[in-house]
Amino acid sequence: MKELFVINIGRQLGSGGKDIGEIIARRLGIRLYDKELLTLAAQQSGLCPEFFEKADEKESRSVLSTMIAYLRSPFAGDMGNVTNVLSNDALFKIQSDVIRDLATRESCIFVGRCADYILRDHPRRVDVFISADDEARIHRLRSRTGCTEEEARSMMERGDARRADYYNYYSSKTWGAAATYHLSINSTVFGDEGTADFILEFASRKLNMKF
Repeated sequence: MKELFVINIGRQLGSGGKDIGEIIARRLGIRLYDKELLTLAAQQSGLCPEFFEKADEKESRSVLSTMIAYLRSPFAGDMGNVTNVLSNDALFKIQSDVIRDLATRESCIFVGRCADYILRDHPRRVDVFISADDEARIHRLRSRTGCTEEEARSMMERGDARRADYYNYYSSKTWGAAATYHLSINSTVFGDEGTADFILEFASRKLNMKF
């Protein structure tokens, strides 16, 4: 039985990070987790998925108040209406537990959500950051959303700033900085398939595995 491993992908908005991750996942026959983590965290905690979606990759310097309505206990009787106030930090902790649990049970790919930091003690991990030239990012965003070039640039700025704030806040490291990851790569150079090839070759050597 092969040892378990994880590939963690950080990415600029519009760089194709998730697309490239999906290519790698298909080739390796493993699962990729992105938004699915929010659903799993909600299921594990018993909270509504909306709580996690609102806090998704957003830092928490202030408290996010959320209402959990009608939590019923067999001993609560008519007092079963409970209000809990959770911070983004608490939601991050729940999501982190889900990521750690998955990493102990299967080889997989995580996209974003500080997975590289959460799994920093995992002995068999590959941490990758995917960037791309602005023109390529704009083209990808416009192709997917039908937005204008100006709107795409605005989306990029907001998206990258949000991801950087989230990552830097929870990890105390620097989002996108080469020293933060095992490999930083510009997807514009090789395209999605070629970038997947490069990451797989790198991962194969780092993990001492033949893919």
